[in-house]
Amino acid sequence: MADPLFDLTGRVALITGGNGGLGRAMALGFRERGARVAVTGRDPAKNAAVARELGEEGAVIAMDLLDEASIEAAVAGAVERLGRLDVLVNNAGGVWGARLPGFPAEDWDALVGAHLRGAFLCAKHASAAMIAAGEGGKIINVASVFALFGPPGLAHYAAAKAGVLGLTRALAVELAPHGIQVNCLVPGFFETELALGNTTPARRDAIRRRSPAGRWGTPEELVGAAVFLASQASDFVTGTTVVVDGGYTIAERLLHE
Repeated sequence: MADPLFDLTGRVALITGGNGGLGRAMALGFRERGARVAVTGRDPAKNAAVARELGEEGAVIAMDLLDEASIEAAVAGAVERLGRLDVLVNNAGGVWGARLPGFPAEDWDALVGAHLRGAFLCAKHASAAMIAAGEGGKIINVASVFALFGPPGLAHYAAAKAGVLGLTRALAVELAPHGIQVNCLVPGFFETELALGNTTPARRDAIRRRSPAGRWGTPEELVGAAVFLASQASDFVTGTTVVVDGGYTIAERLLHE
């Protein structure tokens, strides 16, 4: 028998960037635990595939993270199609490298805009829907272990994800009177198309050797923490970060051959 503390039956979740990788894993994990789920995504083939997997009419909603009107419409569309909104997962946003001194300002604006400004605007409009319904809710921001390090060539990504940590804490305090908990997942290195495509075999092996777990994570291994933060099990948890990284961030040396 499923533990009612972690049961998501009757809840409605909107997961940005939910058509692949970690977002898809969370979307399917929420659905398996009873939630109705809508996702956003840009790739038509991935959108069609995840819509079939979710089995929900209108499961994929168009949204541009750099356009507030588009975000507002996406949140309203989720509420209209599914009847309410209980959980927002701010997961969307790509990553690409650029180094000083030739770092293009437009690259900074685009990436920080998507990850940080986009997360803020999604939370703004999702919280408005939750407050209007008067039943509280959950906002789960997704940061990265790069929020805790100084990765070369990724200053914009590190700054944006560090900003997500601060945003989480501020919104947790601000939205607490409305019964909305705001928390942050901090994933480490997971075997997603994006992460594997952006790392060399040598870099992937170096990460494996430093991780106490001795391997990369699978996307499904983020689901448990996400379900916890989306469920009533976390009703007294807000403003915190949950690091899911196989111990990578606590290791100060190579541990494996």
